Amino acid sequence: MEKVYSQVLQNVAVRVDLAMKAFFRRVKAGEKPGYPRFRGKGWYDSITYPQLGFSVKEDSIKLAKIGEVKASIHRPIEGEIATCTIRRSPTGKWYACFSCEVDCVPLPESNKSIGIDVGLASFATLSTGEKIENPRFFRRDEKALAKAQRKMSKCDKGTPERVKARKVVSHIHERIANRRNDFAHQWSRRIINQYGIISVEDINTNRMLHNHCLAKSISDAAWSQFMACLTYKAESAGRQFVAVNPSYTSQDCSHCGHRQKLSLDERTFSCPCCNFSIDRDHNASLNILARGLASLGIQSVEAVQL
Repeated sequence: MEKVYSQVLQNVAVRVDLAMKAFFRRVKAGEKPGYPRFRGKGWYDSITYPQLGFSVKEDSIKLAKIGEVKASIHRPIEGEIATCTIRRSPTGKWYACFSCEVDCVPLPESNKSIGIDVGLASFATLSTGEKIENPRFFRRDEKALAKAQRKMSKCDKGTPERVKARKVVSHIHERIANRRNDFAHQWSRRIINQYGIISVEDINTNRMLHNHCLAKSISDAAWSQFMACLTYKAESAGRQFVAVNPSYTSQDCSHCGHRQKLSLDERTFSCPCCNFSIDRDHNASLNILARGLASLGIQSVEAVQL
């Protein structure tokens, strides 16, 4: 214990307290409790310096009780550093994560608005008619992952061979996560830079995962991660972000409002009342945009013209 900085040890108690509070909150709410697990050797992957005990230089980080460690500072640190967390990835890489207090800088105002309908055939369809292709990162590496997992399962536990095989599996998972994370950040940044009002579906992905036929594809799409990126980027950029009720957005005509049932295999919406024909997902994105603007008190007709 003498070789560990005091505030790092204090932070462990804070983490335990937060875990227990979250456990009792789930019990009171009637959710699945998920009792906190003991993090033994090999399972505790990060330490936090809450206030003091660290300093950043050009090519290194000085940590109390550890010393000076070489580091690749890939971006300039903005604002005042509040905490420093040293994290170990499953592949054995080490990261220093800083939380900083910075002032938000709003982007130049934009009078453009956009509605976004997420899906599986296409990752998202915008109200402008543009489609974002679904990259399917997990599906692309699924065979390689299965092969690595089979090889790991044949190794005896506790052997060096299993440790080596486990690192291969972790590397594939890390590659998938990095690609998915980059995809979400790239597209959310493009949308935030261009549009002043962003309207999306308020979808519950956890409930949708109960469909075992689509659960893997829904998890692979990672809609929640994309929405989270849009949310915090919009707030820091001074944009308006609206989540609307997704009910009947695919069944309502964006031209006249007539509602008709559609099966999932019907990809074109054809209205029998006004003879309006449009791609099913594009129609839904227009309805999402109209609902978002209506919640802000803006005429939806003007929005479509934008």
